[in-house]
Amino acid sequence: MQPVPPSPYGHSTYPRPASPVHFAQRIATQDDAQIATFVYGPANADLSDLLARDPVLVLHGNGGSHATFVSVIDTLVSAEKGVVAIDARAQGQSSRGSLPLSYELFASDVVAVLDHLGSAPVHVIGHSDGGIVALLLARDHADYVRSIVAGGANLTPEGVVDEWDMESSIASNANWASWVEGGEVSSQVDKSLLPSADSVRLSAELLQLMLDEPHIEASSLASISCPACVLVGEHDCITREETESIAGAIPGARLVTVPKVGHSLPRQAPDSVCCQALINMVLAGR
Repeated sequence: MQPVPPSPYGHSTYPRPASPVHFAQRIATQDDAQIATFVYGPANADLSDLLARDPVLVLHGNGGSHATFVSVIDTLVSAEKGVVAIDARAQGQSSRGSLPLSYELFASDVVAVLDHLGSAPVHVIGHSDGGIVALLLARDHADYVRSIVAGGANLTPEGVVDEWDMESSIASNANWASWVEGGEVSSQVDKSLLPSADSVRLSAELLQLMLDEPHIEASSLASISCPACVLVGEHDCITREETESIAGAIPGARLVTVPKVGHSLPRQAPDSVCCQALINMVLAGR
């Protein structure tokens, strides 16, 4: 019997930024993942100058792409900032590579990208999974980071309260992959027109990552010394206790709650995201 087709996962329908793109390439990692990397900036700017002068790095959430930040990118570019935007491995236009997925691996991918670009230390804006990576970058790779905005981040899987039944979605994807690869598909059905086994397994792997990780000790964030804003929506799916643990652990961190919005801060409150990033830039310049 044919299983129920898996629901689409990801945000490929988001529009791309309208800002001029100065760099768009896939950058290889040691395990042969190809990380799609973009640098946006004012039309008359030089790439090397954009990367040398207070660049901003944006990191999206699970299943997304850098287009999650379309409004944030365009606003920052209009303020004469250069923006480095990455599609995380196994997401957007980046490939998976061979290593087990983890947030620490995502952070190491960012370091590889910044090394390839020869970028100056960056002001990081991370959302959801990208917020987790922002925390890890500031903690473990401080030389690359001038400031962070960690939006909708969590320290543990238990820090997320969501009505979405991810376990059922993972099982549904596994059932679909088995059906597509099995011998039950009608000869009248072109499999290339269906969600592929590889794509739904990858979606399941990304969902499983959120069920299994992260496991970050709040006390370990005490080593973060750059300006930091912990940003959360009033109706976010991250527990208040976890959000306060993050903010309380980082010396001098600002905890900012955006009213009347949920988890999708870059889409629902891009002006708030940009405002906190610009405040960080001022604080980092002191």
